[in-house]
Amino acid sequence: MTETKIYVGMNDAVTMKQEHATETFSSVLKNVCRSYHVSFSFSLMQGGYVHEDGRYVQENSLVLQLIDADRAVVDEIAKDMCAFFHQESVLITEGEVRAYYVKEQI
Repeated sequence: MTETKIYVGMNDAVTMKQEHATETFSSVLKNVCRSYHVSFSFSLMQGGYVHEDGRYVQENSLVLQLIDADRAVVDEIAKDMCAFFHQESVLITEGEVRAYYVKEQI
């Protein structure tokens, strides 16, 4: 199975500040995933990166985790996240994972 993660920063691409409440970002992310009919998990992270102009930027990020999602759908979700959250780009990582479910017998 493939695990895909989409890292979406919450700082605006121009102001480099978080312009909206974290709850707003979470709500939009959930609605986007529902509209694409994908199962998902997400978490809030804090981190930093070096901007293209050399500035070091710290920001909150949402990390969306998808298991075995179609790559075209992943790309569309990523594009939506860029547009909705006014990002220059979002980071997508992919990797093979061993995943399985455990059920209790009733």
